[in-house]
Amino acid sequence: MIFYSTKTASIKASAEEAIFNSLPADNGLYMPESIPQLSPDFLANIENKTFNEIAIEITHTLFGDEITRSEIETIIHKAYDFEAPVRQINEQDYVLELFHGPSMAFKDFGARFMAAIMSHYLLRSKKQINILVATSGDTGGAVAQGFYKIPGISVTILYPSGKVSDIQEKQLTTLGHNVTAIEIDGTFDDCQKLVKEAFLDPELNAKFNLASANSINIARLIPQSFYYFSAYAQLKKLGKPVVFSVPSGNFGNLSAGLLAYKMGLPVEHFIAATNLNNAVPRYLESGAYEPRASIETVSNAMDVGNPSNFVRLQRFFEDDWTLVTKKITGFYFDDEQTKTAMREVFEKSEYVMCPHTAVAYKGLQEYRKLNTSDFTGVFLSTAHPAKFIDLVEETLEKSIEIPERLESLLSIEKVATKMEASFSDFKNLLMSTLS
Repeated sequence: MIFYSTKTASIKASAEEAIFNSLPADNGLYMPESIPQLSPDFLANIENKTFNEIAIEITHTLFGDEITRSEIETIIHKAYDFEAPVRQINEQDYVLELFHGPSMAFKDFGARFMAAIMSHYLLRSKKQINILVATSGDTGGAVAQGFYKIPGISVTILYPSGKVSDIQEKQLTTLGHNVTAIEIDGTFDDCQKLVKEAFLDPELNAKFNLASANSINIARLIPQSFYYFSAYAQLKKLGKPVVFSVPSGNFGNLSAGLLAYKMGLPVEHFIAATNLNNAVPRYLESGAYEPRASIETVSNAMDVGNPSNFVRLQRFFEDDWTLVTKKITGFYFDDEQTKTAMREVFEKSEYVMCPHTAVAYKGLQEYRKLNTSDFTGVFLSTAHPAKFIDLVEETLEKSIEIPERLESLLSIEKVATKMEASFSDFKNLLMSTLS
């Protein structure tokens, strides 16, 4: 599979090069030069496939001869021993639960695939790599878990001080070994900027093999497409068009859904649901993309003012705003609307949602007001509600159970280096600590 840069189409890379380079030299993003189609027979019988069987077929279709099918099977089975089930919430709507992995967030699907495929390549090349990743919440924990003690890989995670939940912070600051946490005095956008600057710094790249585990890396998007196919497989028997509502921050999750659609998944429509960091919903309304400084909200993992994957969203539709808006509708909600949605679903069905899931639910309900056709609605649940326990319990006025794997973290002391959002300071730290 060949990838090109969104800034300079003549810059090309193989799958292995794109995964380890993370970003092209021109600071664009890698996109597939062409998107292969899944076979009609596979889609016709997808309801009979397991999650891993679906993942193997998608990966094989995308990578072609770069990795053998047997090697792909090993990678997938190494990455996934958990599912992505759908649960019915009301007569028409279902929630796609993406929090059954080790860090209890949807980022496990991408992080574990990346760890497995990078390990596959590193065993052949005998190289050492250093992963840099910025997190607004869940990415850090998933990457920390996914790459923990993987030979040949060290991980440095940047997160915004005071802007992630206590459990999210503990997930990325308590492992140690090959995982290092840096607490940045700033926003997620500041963290992401530092990571991007590192990849473009000649001295750092000459000395270290740097790679990213953020959704700027194409290897994060590919595995996130798996659960869209899996959801469709579980709901195909209903015989209705499917609409996905996606809680969106850096827009990697929605980009993965678009990749699935372009590979042949029958998706009626996508909903881009955000909090007040609403650059993309405003673009969908007006055609003008105007990023702004990020705003702190209760759905913190979506506090992204300038989403990196916006250019991918455009490129899937050949940069044609009219085509984009035919397939995607955007909505945004403030904190009170988010908490009201959490209470509404709990009162009606006793289902407990995290704030990000509530934003997706709210987006689906708003879309139903505009579209009276008969369709199956699927909203994505991106994290276990216990990861935001203080907010959830305060909003619902009810105690909720904390899974043991999360509760055990609370008594462990965090280990993180705190610093200003200064690239020179960040670079000096990397130069002195990486190998």
